[in-house]
Amino acid sequence: MNFAREGLLFIAIAALVAASAFGFAIARRSWGLWLAAFVLLLLALWVAYFFRDPERLGERGPTLVVSPADGKLIMITAVDEPSFIKGPAIRLSIFMNVFDVHVNRYPVDGTITYIHYNKGKFFNAAAEKSSLENEQMSVGIETDTSRATGGPARVGSSHRVLVRQIAGLIARRIVTYSKVGERVKQGDRMGIIRFGSRVDVFLPVSSTIRAKLGDITIAGVTVLGELPR
Repeated sequence: MNFAREGLLFIAIAALVAASAFGFAIARRSWGLWLAAFVLLLLALWVAYFFRDPERLGERGPTLVVSPADGKLIMITAVDEPSFIKGPAIRLSIFMNVFDVHVNRYPVDGTITYIHYNKGKFFNAAAEKSSLENEQMSVGIETDTSRATGGPARVGSSHRVLVRQIAGLIARRIVTYSKVGERVKQGDRMGIIRFGSRVDVFLPVSSTIRAKLGDITIAGVTVLGELPR
């Protein structure tokens, strides 16, 4: 199994602590120490499990929008997005619990034209106000649906899709690989959020939404919707 590079140090530390605890338990021959060592071993296994980074294959296409995160679709809302889309948009919010894969992926092909980090608070990521007030990283992607048929570019075929990584009540670290001007591919890794969080996706209002509230999403696999053609 692959592991996210941001988690290798945590995995190593947890494994070392567990191994040391077993060594101490063997030396002291104490049932209490054996129990503590076993608990630390379970914790080390959970840390490795949390930072797993499986390969993902799924449906791809210039008009498709795939999920950027594993988790549960908790909100589909019409909003005004002033920073990148600069107008009405559809926001889809995915909540990740501590058992979900936390590696995030690009929902569409395109060029990154906007990156903005906002240092904020750490409310429960499932709450509505977390989208505005929590610490977050926003990545704006300019996409071109004219490539759907392989034909020449068409006027008005470019769309803006915004992905927002939001820290949660426990999460304290957002990592984003994106750089302005970079060309990205749908389903490729875009970053990670540590220990429970949320990812919002903002789409044009005329997009077709294929997912529904309560759906369990898989990053790079689940199709959330389709962009206007």
